[in-house]
Amino acid sequence: MTTTHDRPTPGSPAYLADQRADLLRFARGSRTGLGFGYLDSAGVVDPARPVELWITCRMTHTFALGLLAGEPPAPGGPGADELASLVEHGVRSLRTSLADDAHGGWLAAVGEEGVVDASKQAYGHAFVVLAAGSATAAGIDGGAELLRDALACLDERFWDDREGLVVDRWDRTWSELDPYRGVNANMHTVEALLAAGDVSGDPTWHLRAGRVAGRVMGWASDNDWRIPEHFDEQWRPLLEHHRDHPAHPFQPYGATVGHGLEWARLVAAVARTLGERAPAGAAEAAVALAERAVADGWAVDGEDGFVYTTDWQGAPVVRARMHWVAAEAVNTAEVLGRLTGDERWAERAAGWWAHIDRSLVDHELGSWTHELDAHNRPAGDTWPGKPDVYHAYQAAILPLLPVTPAFAAALAAQGLASGA
Repeated sequence: MTTTHDRPTPGSPAYLADQRADLLRFARGSRTGLGFGYLDSAGVVDPARPVELWITCRMTHTFALGLLAGEPPAPGGPGADELASLVEHGVRSLRTSLADDAHGGWLAAVGEEGVVDASKQAYGHAFVVLAAGSATAAGIDGGAELLRDALACLDERFWDDREGLVVDRWDRTWSELDPYRGVNANMHTVEALLAAGDVSGDPTWHLRAGRVAGRVMGWASDNDWRIPEHFDEQWRPLLEHHRDHPAHPFQPYGATVGHGLEWARLVAAVARTLGERAPAGAAEAAVALAERAVADGWAVDGEDGFVYTTDWQGAPVVRARMHWVAAEAVNTAEVLGRLTGDERWAERAAGWWAHIDRSLVDHELGSWTHELDAHNRPAGDTWPGKPDVYHAYQAAILPLLPVTPAFAAALAAQGLASGA
């Protein structure tokens, strides 16, 4: 049986296909004149929020994946022509409204009245690389040029070759570098560099992804596989950072369970991509990171779901359940199950998909509720609304794809192989 009460079983191929189609339907409402906006719970752009670089990039990437997948749309959802138009809009926005023509790079946020946040953030610039690579794979005009320029900016402004890591944030004119260093931006840089290497064929970007992953593996292995997230400008861990603001959306206090899972998947991809050139022990590190995250995070307080953060001994700190953590959990289970042959990962994924369907998927309005409280009730203290569909869509499409190459390159290769 693949259905329960006339609905596909959570995690089954039919279920994932339905999810992909409906997530694209929900996401199409994010288009604005300046890029892609922050969506509320009903899929309407929140007018109180600016157009942010990271959301515009994530949506551009997701629409490119939908275009490459070439699947039938949901009722009211975008077909191939509209998906292509949405990706083109994303590329155009990254060349116009969000681009800083005066100083180079990309602005963090803009609004109808002009610049809202002029800082230059490695996190957002990594997503420019990802979006540009996916647009390139989808054959969108201007995608390759955007990828070239985004990689050049990442290389020139953020990459610290001595450390093998990226710095975090500059002011608008690239004259003042924030002393904070962070692993979150480096994680998404690994994701972007793996994708860029796959699309461009340039191994430079794969090797850099390996260097970053190796540094993070070292910090994690020295800390019982709980990843230190925050550092000073000499890359000394700041383990008490944001203790007074533990649920920060981008820099929470303590160990972030979802990042342990996400890093596990990315380290596994680095191991598969680089082979003998990968950091020593990468495959084993991927498993260790994931096992620690599951042990610390899943249902540890008597309720299903992954807690957001723990302290350095593994005790829960922020007990809210974030949708992206569950999405990364099923992604990592899929990848590690294939790499290790351990059937426990498939069993875990089945349970996590059941939780996702029961508590996170909004079967009435669409998309996934981005935040639940400790009792799996909708909340919004950290993430009100449903800003984007990037994590959910990737979770719904990863089972169709090999471990490597990355999403867009893999879908493009499948299209070529099938004659599409």
